[in-house]
Amino acid sequence: MATERNLETSKLEFFLDVPFPSSHEATIALRSLAPDKEPRRGGISKQLSVSGSTLSVRWSADEARILRVSVSSFLDHLSLVVETMEVFGPPVDLMHLGRCHKSS
Repeated sequence: MATERNLETSKLEFFLDVPFPSSHEATIALRSLAPDKEPRRGGISKQLSVSGSTLSVRWSADEARILRVSVSSFLDHLSLVVETMEVFGPPVDLMHLGRCHKSS
């Protein structure tokens, strides 16, 4: 986790890496969180990506206040996604499950 100011653009940048038990769970989190676009059209951007079992998020904002609100909102949503995955257990490989039922 790091916050810095980009000297070329003078924008504030914030980086967050969230480790997950597996790449499948990191991808589920990405797909759950990616549809949430920022409510403002200007002033902030957010990019999400998965590398291995790590979800990486990068923000770039004009103002600290906008950055703080966006990061806070994202963390609230991330917490909900993680809690939901914990309640429902680890993801099931539906392709493998389908093969098991067909061969019995």
